[in-house]
Amino acid sequence: MALTDAEGGVVQDCRRVLTVEKGARGLRQSEALFQHLKNLPELVEAGASFRPLRGVAFSARPRPVAGSYLPVFLAGANFARVIAATAGVPLLPSSHQEGHIRAALVGSGLTSEAFFGLHLSGGTTELLAVKRKPGGFTIKLLGGTSDLHAGQMVDRIGVALGLPFPAGPHLEALAEKGEAKLRLPVAVQGMTVSFSGPTSAALRYWESKVAPADLARAVLDCLVESVFLLLKAGVETGEPGCHEVLIFGGVASNAYLRRELVARTAGLPRGLKVYFGETGLSSDNAVGLALLAREALAAGAGEGGKSRGE
Repeated sequence: MALTDAEGGVVQDCRRVLTVEKGARGLRQSEALFQHLKNLPELVEAGASFRPLRGVAFSARPRPVAGSYLPVFLAGANFARVIAATAGVPLLPSSHQEGHIRAALVGSGLTSEAFFGLHLSGGTTELLAVKRKPGGFTIKLLGGTSDLHAGQMVDRIGVALGLPFPAGPHLEALAEKGEAKLRLPVAVQGMTVSFSGPTSAALRYWESKVAPADLARAVLDCLVESVFLLLKAGVETGEPGCHEVLIFGGVASNAYLRRELVARTAGLPRGLKVYFGETGLSSDNAVGLALLAREALAAGAGEGGKSRGE
């Protein structure tokens, strides 16, 4: 949960990481929903002193496309409805993806109205053409994964190595100690990337008793090369107005990925410039939603309830 002020400053940023048992690679929707229902009241109470409210935004769905739905989103949606109705303010539905984009723009330095967006997380790997609009974005899907997502590959291999879930930060720390002795296959065709083959190859390496650090390095090198080729294909489409890329999502907080991608993209013919959000906001969604709500209200949007003008 997050709150912003009228100037767009972040007043409150409350987080609670979901608990995953050791050795597990994630949560079932029912388990995630239950934890949200337990955690959200405490987060709401933590920010309850910040009044008055002008509007309440929430993630209604994973992505702003027809048919995008997951049961876990009901928790946030229902709490948002109650808060908005109680406060008598507008309810502003958005999406998890739009929240990610807006949060990543904070401190990124990207000012263009149109740009490529690369969403890398445990649940999404998509290359997008993004255009700003008041309180949100117009998003066009260009390409992405045909099977596993980037974060799923990292987590499956990390958990196999005995690392805690989510495995991203731990695998990154391990990779920094490794050497480039192993190579995983890179499966990119045009704007479609596959991570199932590289994941299987990595697990076979692990069964053959390779050094954990070297395998972690190979996983991140494969991820960097796969993402680079996906971006390269996107640039070659000549998407109108897109000459820069914003990379966001939990995987985008990986410092190794950031460093290597900047180096790789610098050599592209059209000079694609890469932007990342602040590390702490790369995996964030609530801050982005709060900023989108502020911008939507400034543009006169809102449904249900009335703004009191504070």
